[in-house]
Amino acid sequence: MRDIADKVDLSACRLCVIGNLGSGKKNGRQQAQAIRDALEGRVAEFALRETDRGEQLSGLARQAVEDGFDIVVAYGGDGTQSAVAGALAGTETVMGVLPGGTFNYFARDMGVGETVEDALETLLDARIRRVDVGQIENLVFLNNISLGAYPHILKTREGIYKRWGRSRLAAYWSVLVAMRRLRHPMRLTAKVDGRSRRFTTALVFVARSAYQLDAFGLDGADAIRAGNFAVLIAKARRPLPLLRSAFRLAFGLSAKDSDFDLIITDSLTIETGKRQQLIAHDGEKTRMASPFHLRVRHGALKVLVPADGSSKTEDGGA
Repeated sequence: MRDIADKVDLSACRLCVIGNLGSGKKNGRQQAQAIRDALEGRVAEFALRETDRGEQLSGLARQAVEDGFDIVVAYGGDGTQSAVAGALAGTETVMGVLPGGTFNYFARDMGVGETVEDALETLLDARIRRVDVGQIENLVFLNNISLGAYPHILKTREGIYKRWGRSRLAAYWSVLVAMRRLRHPMRLTAKVDGRSRRFTTALVFVARSAYQLDAFGLDGADAIRAGNFAVLIAKARRPLPLLRSAFRLAFGLSAKDSDFDLIITDSLTIETGKRQQLIAHDGEKTRMASPFHLRVRHGALKVLVPADGSSKTEDGGA
């Protein structure tokens, strides 16, 4: 990542906020009004475009680019940030980040703040940073993609959220429930720089968030900051050993040699024995055809970050 030197003059910019009313726990309408009050009148033109359907986010962001907005701000969780980033990557349109989800890993990685209030302060006093993004086939992701156990955890989590509401406790509980239902490991081939390695595993985790790996006590954060993926392949093949690994992660005891094989690269191909596989990406899930081609798109996304180079993330950010 590298900073573009000049501070942004927001008063000269046309700015559009893309809001996901389905994200997070706060009242969406009240939060939208707070965002409008903070930004309207501070920019050359302000627009707020909202939806409660996640599949519409990419289209709204693409339309904002076509309409000529200088800055498109994503308000919502990591899935919302990823959808908007996918529309903006490779364009000259700048992305702003307003966290509104459960974990908000991308906002933490960028150091923009973990609350909407802090992130609004960042927008009002920001510079542009060029950010690397991950891509699997035609899909852009910001934090991670995974195969195996984690997509099934997301399916379980959706049911738990509907019954008990969104919370970190509910998210963690869904891991335990999903692990009990896991039956068979995956057999896959990872191809890097012309060399193939075969694995039998319950989980593959391709990380692009240095903050997330640091938070989990996993190796690979420095490699991500250097522009690579950290590809973690669980040595566990069954639910119980994988669950033990999860508990070690929770207490900061995990190490790559005991729980994961680690591959550092900025491009790879993963081939599974199935023609189609459920893929988790930034908290969302999509069924895709194997083999999967992944690459880092270096500097593909322009993001607003604090102008003074500081971080509003509690532990300092990336």
